[in-house]
Amino acid sequence: MNKFILKSDFKPTGDQPTAIAQLTEGLKSDIKEQVLLGVTGSGKTFSASCVIENLQKPTLVLSHNKTLAAQLYGEFKRFFSR
Repeated sequence: MNKFILKSDFKPTGDQPTAIAQLTEGLKSDIKEQVLLGVTGSGKTFSASCVIENLQKPTLVLSHNKTLAAQLYGEFKRFFSR
């Protein structure tokens, strides 16, 4: 299986390190429902990418419209490009 290796010049800042740690631990503890809140441009996709890298599990990302789906696809593709 290929490893999920995050490729980014960004580093978690502000509330991100705490959010990433809490989401990662919550998923490891089988907490079924968690919410990552943030305004547009706050780094939610980057934070989610950090969680994916921590867990090393394939992840299904759902979107409520095709415009956002295309945006998320592009961002995740850049973060996990080979």
